[in-house]
Amino acid sequence: MSAEHKITPEDEIGFEPLEAAPEEKTAPGSAAEKLAPAIQSSVYDVPVTISAVLGKTKIDVGSLMRLGDGAIIELDRKVGEPIDLYVNDRLVARGELVMVEGSLGVTMTEVVKQNDL
Repeated sequence: MSAEHKITPEDEIGFEPLEAAPEEKTAPGSAAEKLAPAIQSSVYDVPVTISAVLGKTKIDVGSLMRLGDGAIIELDRKVGEPIDLYVNDRLVARGELVMVEGSLGVTMTEVVKQNDL
């Protein structure tokens, strides 16, 4: 999708905000507590790269150079299988392709936990 969308606190993206562990909580009125809202709101401006991967394959350079118009490259996925969603090259979810106003989109169907990999 070529249109850029800046995620704001009002956007619903399916993730819950993180809370500090009990031992990390700050004392009421401390400098850290006063800075927390400013730090949290500044996180929304950090850019990330999201990639939707349909599938993968390995091919040698010679074969790649011989490909012509209409050539088909077979991927390691079957039609209907979920695609992988990466944020900054880290697998975070799987989803299904959807059409959104004439453009391709992805609807998340599964959040991948790092210990599941």
